[in-house]
Amino acid sequence: MGNNKFGSLLTLAPANNDQWIALRTAVGIFVPLFGLLAIDRLDLMVFVIFGAFTGVYGRVPCYPNRLAAQAKAGGLFLVVILAGALASHYLVNHDDPAASAWMVVGLTTVVSGICSVVTGYLQLRPGGSLFHIFAFAAIASMPHQPPPAESMAAAAAAVLLSIVLGFSGIVFVKGASWGSYTAPAPLSKPVRLAIWIEALMYLLAAGLAGSIANLLAPTLSTGHSYWAMVAAVVPLVGHTTRHRVRRGVHRILGTLTGLVLMAAVIAFAPPVWVLLAMIGLLQFAVEMFIARNYFLAQVFVTPLALVGVSIGTGLDTVLLYDRMLETIIGALVGMLVVLLGSACGAWFRRRLLTAGNRASG
Repeated sequence: MGNNKFGSLLTLAPANNDQWIALRTAVGIFVPLFGLLAIDRLDLMVFVIFGAFTGVYGRVPCYPNRLAAQAKAGGLFLVVILAGALASHYLVNHDDPAASAWMVVGLTTVVSGICSVVTGYLQLRPGGSLFHIFAFAAIASMPHQPPPAESMAAAAAAVLLSIVLGFSGIVFVKGASWGSYTAPAPLSKPVRLAIWIEALMYLLAAGLAGSIANLLAPTLSTGHSYWAMVAAVVPLVGHTTRHRVRRGVHRILGTLTGLVLMAAVIAFAPPVWVLLAMIGLLQFAVEMFIARNYFLAQVFVTPLALVGVSIGTGLDTVLLYDRMLETIIGALVGMLVVLLGSACGAWFRRRLLTAGNRASG
């Protein structure tokens, strides 16, 4: 990695058979989407996409361990998807846009903290609640919902397909063996404490970003506050403060670059079947880069997310404007929370050290 602090933008970490999980996640989203197209039920597309996120949790060696991880991840996604659908039906007043936006921000903030704790205790990787924030808020924001039984059936089918694809190598890879299951190590007391502290940071970052985005919405003419919430939790992942802040910077720069790609998609106005194929290809590209270069991954994440959540309502350049501003707001808030947490942690460690020195003296 170069000495320039932005040198990592185009630096690729070593590959780790990324093509296999990229292929599995691409197939896991491609097949159900074209299934919906065949039966003319693209109204269920969002539920299929979020169910297919289960494939992202397949970076686990040994098939039994992967099966266990994806089963836990898929179960959590189904709970979040159901919660989002029920919230849209019974809690969010879609006739009042302002009240609706605040309700979604409030509920999504709660989801961000809860899911951060759950993924921590389940020892899922990737950790945190980024995907769950996205899934819950996007579904809760939908004013027109399919019948819950149909939406949950579609999501469950996508989850099941992703799980099956996770151990499909046992059939298609020559010499592959099933292996044995290794139970996760028990969580130590410091790790459990860290999980709860991280959950508080998710609550703070998501809630603050969503609130600021909502307050600025009338002035900025934006309408996707939950995008700011998603961007705000991106910097919370990382082992060091520097790495976390860099993720926030990469989120902004990658999004801005990805918006150029999205603008080209809107300009060409491809038919629906091409857009669905693009979702699969973009998902493949994301998984090829997400563990190796976050900036490059975001270039593909941006059009993937925008096409995925708007294909039913039509692509529009307003999406580019909203995505740009909401991402900048959210990423800046997330980096601020990281720096605040780092400062508080340093202060707390100094206090402990001082108290220890006094006790020993």
